[in-house]
Amino acid sequence: MILPPIEPAPTPLPVSAELEAQLKIYETLLLKWQPKMNLVAPSTLKVIRQRHIEDSLQVFDALPKAKVWADLGSGGGFPGIVTALRLCGTQGGIVHLVESDHRKCAFLREVSRETKAPVEIHRGRIEDILPELPELDAISCRALAALPLLLEMTQDRLEKGTIGVFLKGQDVASELTKTPINSKILFRLLQSRTDPQGVIVLAGTGDLKGGVGP
Repeated sequence: MILPPIEPAPTPLPVSAELEAQLKIYETLLLKWQPKMNLVAPSTLKVIRQRHIEDSLQVFDALPKAKVWADLGSGGGFPGIVTALRLCGTQGGIVHLVESDHRKCAFLREVSRETKAPVEIHRGRIEDILPELPELDAISCRALAALPLLLEMTQDRLEKGTIGVFLKGQDVASELTKTPINSKILFRLLQSRTDPQGVIVLAGTGDLKGGVGP
């Protein structure tokens, strides 16, 4: 396939004092739970803000009109919890967190209680849960799988208008060339703000410029 050009990174939306406070609570809880389970790579603990939080903030920035999200393989909550905190106070805003590990689900539940993040946590396999979720504006994931597999898992949703927002690394070009040809699904690539080799891949049949919702 002909690869689309990599466009500039999404414009960062303002971080309010309230959001900053919620993000700090989240970071504190992550550091508290980290010794019990591997929520993030230990080598990144000293740079949580840039490596994980800032990286996740740009997911919502890439599609700011989306209100109803599913986050696949949520793990420690990146980017799903961060997206949900962005949606606090937005009528109808919610993120469906899909995670199979019961311990990580317990962590996500505590974060949602402490921060009041608008989430619904679903424990189980993606292929079982995703078809049962309500209509979605967007699907996100981070470090979950190669693009061909992500598209296979989400194809039905993407073909119905949901937009995929996938954080990918330096292998994105190779992954895109291995993607089965599908005339319905289009791609838009945005440069990552936090990783010079990172790319945000938007995929779907809807408006990849961000025109989701009213």
